[in-house]
Formats: sequence, structure tokens, C-alpha cells
Amino acid sequence: MCHVIVTCRSMLWTLLSIVVAFAELIAFMSADWLIGKAKPRGSAEPSEQGGGSLEPHHPTLGIYARCIRNPGVQHFQRETLCGPYAETFGEIASGFWQATAIFLAVGIFILCMVALVSVFTMCVQSIMKKSIFNVCGLLQGIAGLFLILGLILYPAGWGCQKAIGYCGHYASAYKPGDCSLGWAFYTAIGGTVLTFICAVFSAQAEIATSSDKVQEEIEEGKNLICLL
Repeated sequence: MCHVIVTCRSMLWTLLSIVVAFAELIAFMSADWLIGKAKPRGSAEPSEQGGGSLEPHHPTLGIYARCIRNPGVQHFQRETLCGPYAETFGEIASGFWQATAIFLAVGIFILCMVALVSVFTMCVQSIMKKSIFNVCGLLQGIAGLFLILGLILYPAGWGCQKAIGYCGHYASAYKPGDCSLGWAFYTAIGGTVLTFICAVFSAQAEIATSSDKVQEEIEEGKNLICLL
């Protein structure tokens, strides 16, 4: 019979695991890793009467995606067009970014699997006499290592021609030139830190769900156990 065990620490670990997985996924898919230098409106662009903005535009560049000014802004409300610049994996601008994409994808896949499993830990706490919390914590630690490798390699690709086109000729490996770092890069870093926090916190969730008080309530025949 399934005993539903809910504790503050296990619920917090579950919520953090889900938040971390979504944060890393959104950051990976975003084009806001690098914010390019301001590009003024060209003479061929629509005038103010056509509905375009006179303010300079900052294009953004991600691992495989980018946002640029909408050339048809006089016909659309959106001023920017965002989407992948690489249609295939081989078209990603830098070999370092290709490696980054692989490491981040593996790490995010592990985090998503852990987030999915964490939802069921309220009912199932062990498989084959192994604590799910401990196994998930170990997987989160491994995912964090993949994320760190990806984030370390990513700045090495700032010297590629694609990045130079956005950041100027002073851009090189680990030097963003005229670009600034976007929210997606900081989100990926913050998510990586939280990943290791989740890995440590999984041990606390295991302690909370296997405490003597929980075992006593299970022996009393209770199926729903809620502890602070």
C-alpha cells in the first residue's frame, strides 16, 4: 500500500528540483546569452511615420538562436524577430558552443528526469532498497557537473565569426568585446548553483521522510503522513 509522506523538506526539495529544471531549460532555449552592441536604424529601414522606433536596437545571440530587428516592422507590431540561426547542429557558430549545447542538454535532461521522479517521492521513497532521494541527489550532482562544463566552454566561443558580428572585432575567447551578458547566461549560472543546493538538500529530504516519527505513523496504519 502506498503511504503518502509529505514533509516540508521533501516538498521544498521537490519544488526546487522542478524550478531548477525549468530555469535551465528556458535559459538554454533563450537567445539572450549575449546582448550585442547597439545598431542604429539604417537608411533603408522604415521611417518614424511607418511605425518603427528611432532608438538603436540591441540584437541578442544565444547558443543556437538569435534576436534581430524585424525588417518588416512597418507591417508587424513586433519589433524583433527571434528564432534559431542554426537549422542543424553542425551550423552552430562555434565548436565550443556545440560542446556547450551537448553538456547543457545532458545536464538538463537529467534534471528534467529528476524533477519528474521527485513528484512521486511522496508515495515511493525507495526502489530496490535504494533511497530515491539519495539517487536523485547523486544525479543532480552529476547534472551540475555537466552544466559547469558547458558554462566554462561557452565563453571560449566568443571569438567565432558569429559572435564577432554581434560584439565587434575586439571579441575573443572569454572576452565579449562590445557585448554584455544577458539574463539567460546568469539564469544558467544561478540554476547550476541551485542544482548543487538541491543535491545537498536531497539528503535532508531523505532524513525527514525516514525519521522515527514517520515510521511510527506508518506502523499505526496511516496512509497520509504530513510533517513539518
